[in-house]
This record gives sequence, structure tokens and C-alpha cells, in this order.
Amino acid sequence: MAQRLKVIGNYLSPFVRKVLVCLELKQADYEIDPIVPFVGNDEFSRLSPLRRVPVMLDGALVLNDSSVICQYLEDRYPTPSLYPRDIGERAQARWLEEYADTQLARSLLGRMVYPLTTSRYFHEPADEAVVRQAREVEIPAALDYLESRMPDDDFLFGALSIADISVASSFRTAAFVHYTIDAAHWPLTAALVDRVQALPAFTKLARLEECQLLRVPEADQRAALVSAGAPLSSDTLGTAPPRRGLPRGW
Repeated sequence: MAQRLKVIGNYLSPFVRKVLVCLELKQADYEIDPIVPFVGNDEFSRLSPLRRVPVMLDGALVLNDSSVICQYLEDRYPTPSLYPRDIGERAQARWLEEYADTQLARSLLGRMVYPLTTSRYFHEPADEAVVRQAREVEIPAALDYLESRMPDDDFLFGALSIADISVASSFRTAAFVHYTIDAAHWPLTAALVDRVQALPAFTKLARLEECQLLRVPEADQRAALVSAGAPLSSDTLGTAPPRRGLPRGW
């Protein structure tokens, strides 16, 4: 029997979510060690030199970076395809994936979600000026760009693609700090994100994400995830005291 794929990374991370959505859509057999990188032990550092998640193990093969992992999954499990067939559209889908993972993530996550949530590990208040700059300037600028690329209906390239998944994943994580897209200003982007997040793969993961939100004590999260049906690994690399990593990776 083929060995299960193993994902290392927290359900709340948009980069982990992107990988998990691909796995769910492709019906691949996997398990997950749902750690945040701050508590990764020395073995985690060996597997992830940048101390970022996700990491995916396929037997002895170690893969880092969500875009690398998703492309690997596309090659290994080609059906359903999550990359447009047309080479021009495929390139554009990869660009929008990159935009979501960098500029959008930097504003939504690095400058808003990350400061507001990592205080639980490091006991430092968020810089309100940084958060306000993100909400009032940086995120609106990113949304203006995305709105210019959005279709009137359906997905970005007709069929669901990695671009749709990446954009929707970031906004799902932003919802944990009560950020939602203003549909009056960015109606096409808001509609696309709603369409993607309504997919069964997203709604299934959303139920598991609830088990890792702040209201669930950290000591109780693994038990809550098991009760919710998460395919947890029998072991975990999340055994070290919290230490700082690189913001993009959580």
C-alpha cells in the first residue's frame, strides 16, 4: 500500500490551506501534523530550513513552499487539473498565485493577522499603526488590483484554478481577525472569494480550522481536531518552546 503523504503545518495558515485544498480536490490520501512554526523542534528546522510551513513529505522526499508543493501535486495527481491548459492563462494563474502569496499576504497577514495573533506566543502587543496602515492603505491597494482582474462571474479562468484557491485562502485567514472584503467597493473580488470558499473542500477545512482558533486552548487542540475527523499524524514536531520564525510562513 502506498505511503500517505504527510503535511506539516497549521490549519489556519493560508499557505497550508492552499495545499490542503489541492489534496482534497485531488482526493489524495494524507495526514497532517498541525503545528505552527513557532513551536517546531529541531527536526522541524532540519526539514524546513526557513522554519516555514507547509512542509510535505512523500516518503523520503521533502518538499517546501506551498507553490512548489501544489505543482508537485498537480504533476502527481493530474485530475482534476488546477492549472489552466492554455499556457498564457496558466502563466497568469501562477502570477496571481504569486501575488496572493506575496503582496496580498504581506498586507493581510504579515501586517495585520500575524501581529494580532502571535501575541499569544510572544506576549507583545500588536503595533496598531502598522495594522491601521495595512487596513486603510495596503489592503485596499491590493484589492484594487485584484478587482481589475476579476471575472463578472465564475472563476478567474473559467474552471477553478490555483489562482482562485490562493486568493480565497488568504482572505479566509484574514477572517480570523474579523476582516472581510467590502463588497460595495470590490464586488467582483468579494463574489469570487465567496464562491471559492463555498466549495466543499473549503467548508470541510473551515470546520477543522475552528479547532485551532484562539478560543480553543492549545493543549486541547489535537483532541478537538481528532474529534472533528482531522487526519492527524501519530507524532508531532511541535514540541519546542515558542521561538520566532519568518512571518510569511505561519
